[in-house]
Amino acid sequence: MFKTPCSRLSGLVGVSVKQKLIRCNQSARSLIQLHRRDPSNWLTYQHLNFLKRQYVTKKNSELHQRAIPKQAPVLTIVDEREDSIERQVQRIPTIDAEVTDAVSHPADFTSKAQPELSSLKDASSEDGALQNDSVSSTDLNSDETPHVHVETDEAREARLDKQWKMLKVDVADLPDVYAKLAKIKLTALVVTTAAAGYAMAPVPFDPLMFFVSCLGTGLASCTANSINQYFEVPFDSNMNRTKNRPLVRGQISPLHAVCFALACGVPGVTLLTLAVNPLTGLLGALNIFLYTCCYTPLKRLSIANTWVGALVGAIPPVMGWTAATGCLEPGALLLGALLYSWQFPHFNALSWNLREDYSRGGYRMMSVTHPGMCKRVALRHSVGLIGLSSLAPVLDVTTWTFPVISLPINLYISYLAFNFYRKGDRSSARKLFFCSLWHLPMLLLLALTCKKPRKDAEDPALPPAPIAMTLQS
Repeated sequence: MFKTPCSRLSGLVGVSVKQKLIRCNQSARSLIQLHRRDPSNWLTYQHLNFLKRQYVTKKNSELHQRAIPKQAPVLTIVDEREDSIERQVQRIPTIDAEVTDAVSHPADFTSKAQPELSSLKDASSEDGALQNDSVSSTDLNSDETPHVHVETDEAREARLDKQWKMLKVDVADLPDVYAKLAKIKLTALVVTTAAAGYAMAPVPFDPLMFFVSCLGTGLASCTANSINQYFEVPFDSNMNRTKNRPLVRGQISPLHAVCFALACGVPGVTLLTLAVNPLTGLLGALNIFLYTCCYTPLKRLSIANTWVGALVGAIPPVMGWTAATGCLEPGALLLGALLYSWQFPHFNALSWNLREDYSRGGYRMMSVTHPGMCKRVALRHSVGLIGLSSLAPVLDVTTWTFPVISLPINLYISYLAFNFYRKGDRSSARKLFFCSLWHLPMLLLLALTCKKPRKDAEDPALPPAPIAMTLQS
């Protein structure tokens, strides 16, 4: 008797369930369609589970970071060494093998899509223990001594060479610094030409006077070269040829260089004036003035500096002649003219291969601003050496043998100057320069061997000169 009501009740329940299923099916279809349209705005269960396991898990009301644990702050110490350079050295803590394994494989925790909750809790507890171990090991390692890199001597020297800093010079290094400040090679050439002028003078040879005149001339040259470097420090620092000079590198102070120049110049000029004669002392002071106050500033203003510099180089042999005779004579002027002409092929060939350096330093040289004139002037004065050598016997300085035996070396330097004029390359300039280095000593030596004998030595029967005439001469 209960069939009909039960059937009706079950039918009503079935109809309602069916309607709900239909509605759920429609809503599920709409969600799927919406997810297909823009799936990037939906988070799936796998995403939520991944974020939960990757970043934060909750256990015993504590949050444990699942990402790579934050490293301990790196302690730095300042390493002070003798080279007055401060550098920071990092203190690197050692890492245990277990911590390394736990940190270096963070992707292993994300490989499973849906792990069990129990394994998730176990993993979080293990990570907490490993983090505590790593923190404790970092605290222990922070008490260790820092690791300081030991630098070898070769690496230290290479590093210091690349740095721009003041160099400390010892007292034992001062002779070398003074030699560079005085341009010892150039000073030696100046003294050699002065000695040649003294030896060519038609007077008896006095060794003491010869030594005093050479010493005074050398001291005057040291003064001129030192003041020249003092004025040209900012420009020499731009040139490869002069960047290692003492004042540029800071080996000595400018005041030290000026004191050295005065210590050489005052005794040098005084020695030439009082011990030799006033004329030689005047020529020495004039040479210092021309080199420091005329030639040095003109190097940045005009190419006329080359002619002024040649005049400065022509004065030392004249000083040697006047030191021996006490007066200016045609023979002294001839020796000065030989030095004057020789300097043009010498310096023009030298400056030709240093054009980039001179241009970088801001110097106005013929090789930089007037290259054609540079080659012509070198050739002109090289040929002029032949004519000047022929004037020596005319002025009773040498015999007629000197023009003949000096002709081959004069022709050779003229031939090299002609090649330099025609080609104008580095090779021809280099050959002319190296030829000039041996040409001048050879020319002076040939002139000395062909020196004309004195008249009083030729005729011993002549009476001695009066005392008054001797004093006047």
